Amino acid sequence: MTTTATSSRAKWLPMPFVALGVSMIIVDATIVNVAVPTIIKDLHVSANTSEWFNSIYSLVFASLLISLGHLGDVWGRRRLFALGTVVFVAASVLAAMAPNGGALIVARLLQGVGGAMILPATLSTVNATYEGQDRAIAFAIWGSTIGGMAAVGPLLGGWLTTDYSWRWAFFINIPIGLIVLLGIARFVPETKDPHVRRGVDWWGNVLIVVGFSTLVFGLIEGEHYGWWAQVTPFDVGPLTWPGAWPSPAPSAFAVAVVSLVGFVVLERRRRRSDRVVLVDLSLFSIRSFSAGNVAVTVVSFGEFGILFVLPLFIQGVLGFSALDTGWLFLSMAAGTFLVGGATPQLAKRMGARGVARLGLGLEVVGIGALGLVISPTVSTAALAACLFVYGLGVGMATAQLTGVILVDVPVEVSGQASGIQSTARQVGSALGVAVLGTILLTQLGSRTASALAAIPGLPTTAQEQITHVVRSSGGSAISSLGTMPGGAAVVRAASTAAADAASIVALCAAGFILIGLLATMALPRRSADAEH
Repeated sequence: MTTTATSSRAKWLPMPFVALGVSMIIVDATIVNVAVPTIIKDLHVSANTSEWFNSIYSLVFASLLISLGHLGDVWGRRRLFALGTVVFVAASVLAAMAPNGGALIVARLLQGVGGAMILPATLSTVNATYEGQDRAIAFAIWGSTIGGMAAVGPLLGGWLTTDYSWRWAFFINIPIGLIVLLGIARFVPETKDPHVRRGVDWWGNVLIVVGFSTLVFGLIEGEHYGWWAQVTPFDVGPLTWPGAWPSPAPSAFAVAVVSLVGFVVLERRRRRSDRVVLVDLSLFSIRSFSAGNVAVTVVSFGEFGILFVLPLFIQGVLGFSALDTGWLFLSMAAGTFLVGGATPQLAKRMGARGVARLGLGLEVVGIGALGLVISPTVSTAALAACLFVYGLGVGMATAQLTGVILVDVPVEVSGQASGIQSTARQVGSALGVAVLGTILLTQLGSRTASALAAIPGLPTTAQEQITHVVRSSGGSAISSLGTMPGGAAVVRAASTAAADAASIVALCAAGFILIGLLATMALPRRSADAEH
């Protein structure tokens, strides 16, 4: 074996551990989805609370990615990768042992902190370690890992939830984390920029955390507390929300707008005075970077929102177990992995921009078809076919969008740039779960009420109680209604309502991804295809 061949093979040794670290945090973004109905029953929480299981993880991810990406540039990306893995594994143990919904939400928050260290550290390591065609291949591996693991998560979560416990969806991170730490110590090179400016933009961090947090709070809790006037009392410890108008939701939106606008103003002022900034807004003057971030935000909005909603319908209406749901989602993973290996070759022929557009188009077709076929009697084959097409699209789009966003970004600011693009993805994820989850619950409540009103002899009080149970459980409690008097008619009515609600959510998700596809029209051809 020649020295050149040995060296060529050695340069790829970090990638399995980079990919495994990314897999760990991405799987945990979707592994909970199929377990949500079981967690709702086990911990006796509402569907609103279950939205927080997903959203708080993505929200913390989004809020910290930028600052932690900068920290990796200064402190060392390998060090940040290792520290993030330790934090993530420790938080996973807390999540696995959570006695109630509140404790699980806190543990998921801490997982988000660890994930926010890992993701930008891995992406900027790839960007700094590889060049030219090697970088394009490494980006494809990194991006395909995200798409594929997002699809594998439901199967893994379904198996663990059905055969063991939903808690093992978190315990499993212990051995994975140990393997990642060993790989980091042995194979992952340390990369950092000794010339990057040190310092912390404290107020910038505060404003962006407050802005994103209040925005997601308003979206998730708006229906519960009232979109305008307060309909449910809001209490935090000894404090009570003063007055019926406005409710906490529009107040949260107002705080979000003020915080995020203030963040932009602050960053511009700090840059003009030559101080350290959390976000270098000049990066958005790079057309590929700005257009790509818009696209990835909107696309993630639809992608992760539908992954939260669909398992509730599949288990609550179709009666699938968590494992059966995971097997169904394997069709999506199959599509993602099938196309993953061919994506670099497709990019050579079509360009990164063309492959990304084709992938997003397939996502729209897959989820749009899903919205059209969903019904209480839909076949497993029809659902699997739609998810397979969607998976093909994810496998194409994820990797290429990542490469397009960073292709023109200087290596010395790759940590911050990767943090921004990952933030865009996680903001889209958190907003997608919040908005599509709210649409589901709103439609579920109104359609269930209408369907129950059409059942002869069903008392109004019973209608209201059943509607509340169906809505608060996200539809996961529908099967249990069969034991009540006249239960068969109630289950049919609630199942039809849940199917209609899920169909609307799927069509909305397809619409958001279509908007993301249209946003890619702004991608410049030269930059998008430069690496290919």
